[in-house]
Amino acid sequence: MSEREHRGSGGRPSRRDAQGRERNRGQGQRQQSRTAPSQRTRRADPARLVAFEVLRAVSSEDAYANLVLPARIRHHRLAGRDAAFATELAYGALRGRGTLDAVLARCVDRPLTQLDPAVLDALRLGAHQLLGMRVPPHAALDTTVGLVRAVVGAGPASLVNAVLRRVSERTLDGWLHELEADVADDTERDALRHAHPAWIVRALRQSLVAHGRPPAEIDELLEADNAAPVVNLVALPGLGSLAEALEDGAERGSLVDDSALSGGGDLGRWSSVRTGTLRIQDVGSQLVARAVASAPLAGKAAEDAAAHHERWLDLCAGPGGKAALLGALAAQRGATLLANEAAPHRADLVRQALRPVPGESWAVRLGDGRELGREQPAQFDRVIADVPCTGLGALRRRPESRWRRTPNDLAELGPLQRALLDSAIDATAPGGVVGYVTCSPHPAETTVVVQDALRRRSDVELLDAGEALDAVALRPLEAGHDGTAQLWPHVHATDAMFLALFRKLPSSDPSTSRSSTGAPTKES
Repeated sequence: MSEREHRGSGGRPSRRDAQGRERNRGQGQRQQSRTAPSQRTRRADPARLVAFEVLRAVSSEDAYANLVLPARIRHHRLAGRDAAFATELAYGALRGRGTLDAVLARCVDRPLTQLDPAVLDALRLGAHQLLGMRVPPHAALDTTVGLVRAVVGAGPASLVNAVLRRVSERTLDGWLHELEADVADDTERDALRHAHPAWIVRALRQSLVAHGRPPAEIDELLEADNAAPVVNLVALPGLGSLAEALEDGAERGSLVDDSALSGGGDLGRWSSVRTGTLRIQDVGSQLVARAVASAPLAGKAAEDAAAHHERWLDLCAGPGGKAALLGALAAQRGATLLANEAAPHRADLVRQALRPVPGESWAVRLGDGRELGREQPAQFDRVIADVPCTGLGALRRRPESRWRRTPNDLAELGPLQRALLDSAIDATAPGGVVGYVTCSPHPAETTVVVQDALRRRSDVELLDAGEALDAVALRPLEAGHDGTAQLWPHVHATDAMFLALFRKLPSSDPSTSRSSTGAPTKES
């Protein structure tokens, strides 16, 4: 550097050093930047940009991460380690939002609600890299600041840099130790440490007890919720094969036939996935669908089964995962499936899912499932009612849902769940079976609904759902309790699927007798 450059214009001593960085003003009041302005990252790293776009879609559009993420990965042409990094970063930041926000609140000089939502999402990504991933601190800071500078602006980038430097001063355990000092309640402490809303921690502890498990398992359950789930695959029986997945490193599933476990990546490159004969579906969903399809029938329904004239109903079929598996099983057994869905766009997804199944084996009905039992009474030998629920059993796969749900959802969903179960029973022929299914272990959505139906109705009896699950599983699951069955992430490595099986009893009312209709009629 020349003497003129060193002294600056007008002969005044320059504040820049030999590397071009500006010296501190005053007596050490400002920390020197680690890099020169010309060297600072000014672009968005593609993997981090994908994660950022997922968080923005979830926050601003109420989108589902599992639907947005694959599309953004394809859009930015990520593959291999970059795609895996984007997935871990996006899902980790969404799962850990409660804990990350508690840390960030200690590092920001204003309430988090006063921050630009895009800046807050970027801070969550940076904090998760610092506290929950094996990313070197300098890389986490530089790339997050570069992301914000590229997509938000230079001013917010300075704020993000300052806040993340404060976050990096402690490890996650160090922050938790500090934060927990202000928490007296064990539930609140579990909520903070495991990044779950406190009401969900209480609900899951109650659920363990309701389904015959020790409440002390709550830590294992919450940890399982936060573990990155393995991708579960199913080859449609009689139509699909696991060969392509196994050749690419997937492992055969240990719980149910035609299943495999994959490390993930772009599974759309497999031709079997593109044709729909190999599908992504949690093994818990596979098990409950197979249990309903295999439960013993009685009376007229058993006669239909022997003659290969069974009619099956999927009452709440969207988006079509169980419908595809049931349709394939029905085609193998000479049965027919009617898949009902109330929402038009979800009905389209059901049709797409069923496309690989022979067309004579299935039909889609667009309509309110609560009305189907009245419109088609006693017409079906097997009915599955996978009813809308809070989804507390799939928090590991839907990381944003834990922050969207509230206790009020339980009260709002209860009447719908009961009405759908009643419709399912009404639609079932004497001797037929009804599977009541939820992706939630909460007693308000599971055992309470079942007991209420048994009290109100004299035309059903409860079958042993645990025994039915074991009959289709490759090993004993020990999921049964009081006639119902509950799967768990920390026990079975599945979503927390609940199953109750009812058998329809004979009725003396001639209006409920089974008609002799044949295969279902296609509906647009």
